[in-house]
Amino acid sequence: MFLHIGGDTVVSIKDVISIVDHQSVKTSKITKKFLEDDRKTKRLVDTNQEETKSYVITKDAIYCSPISSLTLKRRAQYVNSLDPFPAEQTDFEELTE
Repeated sequence: MFLHIGGDTVVSIKDVISIVDHQSVKTSKITKKFLEDDRKTKRLVDTNQEETKSYVITKDAIYCSPISSLTLKRRAQYVNSLDPFPAEQTDFEELTE
């Protein structure tokens, strides 16, 4: 199953590691550094079409999303509930804490 994260971008639900709120990134020096390093290595995917409200971290890239982390969490839970064979390690409760 896939998760629509804004614009024309969808990611596989099984590849999602974490969804991080933009406000929490602004207050954390470590997270800022992490994103800056990924921007330099071109792992950070930023479409710059709308204001970034959250970051979706996957195995292969980090996506800037104009959708709030809470909305993405709800979408992920809904998509996961449709999957007849859910991923064993998927726990979306941790995504917006």
